[in-house]
Amino acid sequence: MSGRTNVLERFSPLWEAPATPPRWVIWQAGVDEFMVFDRELNIPVYVDDAVLEEVLRRMREAGAPENRDYPGRPCGK
Repeated sequence: MSGRTNVLERFSPLWEAPATPPRWVIWQAGVDEFMVFDRELNIPVYVDDAVLEEVLRRMREAGAPENRDYPGRPCGK
């Protein structure tokens, strides 16, 4: 369990109270596909499947926005 706790500590900024506008959001990219998205870097955040559910739970508890629409900005050409 301590290994999982250490992994979760790496992600702790994701469930801090969201800034305005929030940097990290929960993106529902598919029917049962949820991702953490970094709006500052305009990319999904890799979260290992072993801890994804707990990271999402903590983000939701902290009030992180969640949406089905693409949360990033258009990519430059």
